[in-house]
Amino acid sequence: MDGNIFEKILGQDSLFIDRKAFDHAFEPSNLPHRDHEIESLVRNLVDALNGHIPSNMLLYGVPGSGKTVVTRFVLGQLLDKGVEMGQPVQTYEINCRNVDTKYRVVQTIASQLSRRGDTPIPFTGWPTDRVLETLIYRMDRAGGVHIIVLDEIDNLVARAGDDLLYNLTSLNTVLRNGRCCIIGISNDLNFTQQLGPRVSSRLSQEDLVFHPYGAPEIQDILSERVETGLRDDVLEGGVLELCAALAAQEHGDARRALDLLRISVQKAEQRAQVKVDPRHVRLAQSQLEYDQVTPVLKTLPLHQKLVLFAIKLNEENGLRNISTGEIYRTYADACMKIGFEPLTPRRISSLLNELDTLGLIMARNVSKGRGGRSKQVNSAIPKAIDAISTMGESEPLIGEAALGRYNLQGQL
Repeated sequence: MDGNIFEKILGQDSLFIDRKAFDHAFEPSNLPHRDHEIESLVRNLVDALNGHIPSNMLLYGVPGSGKTVVTRFVLGQLLDKGVEMGQPVQTYEINCRNVDTKYRVVQTIASQLSRRGDTPIPFTGWPTDRVLETLIYRMDRAGGVHIIVLDEIDNLVARAGDDLLYNLTSLNTVLRNGRCCIIGISNDLNFTQQLGPRVSSRLSQEDLVFHPYGAPEIQDILSERVETGLRDDVLEGGVLELCAALAAQEHGDARRALDLLRISVQKAEQRAQVKVDPRHVRLAQSQLEYDQVTPVLKTLPLHQKLVLFAIKLNEENGLRNISTGEIYRTYADACMKIGFEPLTPRRISSLLNELDTLGLIMARNVSKGRGGRSKQVNSAIPKAIDAISTMGESEPLIGEAALGRYNLQGQL
């Protein structure tokens, strides 16, 4: 083989102008179909420019409905205006799936307020009260209004409880030169049911719900990104419409549509074609479903596979919003059929959390009143993928379990 193996690819003309325009983290200058949500945030946060405390807010909506990108857009404009007016405003964005303990959240915010000569706060090791005292000192030192954004706040509360929210909502009672407000972002409309009465009372938030995008709205979003990210006239008719329609079927997720379009363009480039047509979109859809889900399904530990098997089996029987009790009964039955000792219900609850984190299921906490709390679970695996067969390919015991007869609850 003559020459460097990358030369042939590097010499090809790309259909992209700016591939970053299709990244999830890209911050566009225009946000179609979110004028109401932007205005609601602006009307609340304008108080920060007057030195007052904005109300705490909770933003709800399905994944890909624009909650995070709208919040970043508004806060970016707020910071610019604060500099112009000489009004100190500080913002902090914490993703609570990555930073999911009280210590780490407080440590992350306090570290962003550090100055030369300050003692670095370690990732672990200090008493949490000391880190909180350091945060209060640094907020007062900086002055102005501090806006803390907790993305996927429901994950933090589910894992670490609501003590952190209690501490954060109490900051304004101890700050002398600074003020603080909290913006929580959640996919779970019932998130506040997880909070104790003392935290709910202190939070006293404004709620803002982001409705899922419809296909025409997603198409407008894609059109904006195409103008920035692709060369002229590379998309054939029907491409944007198909990407939008497919994404609208899955809860109106704009990020899904962006991924579909980006991979569709890559498929055309790989074939040295100068036009993207609907066939490339179908190829991209198959790749997304296969690449994202299939390898994960095949590499799950046995008991996670059995839990997922129990969920899929109940769904195939017509059940939705499956209770943890029903999942456990089917799981334990499957274990008995293959000669394995089932894990405890407590451990199964942890496995459900892990499957939720992987994006294979959607689990939401529900209150049973005096009966405590439970989860309602649904599969998040695309219908085109046969999860039970896929798991059975890598684990014959799943195939053996699938041959058994189960006493399943009927559709509710």
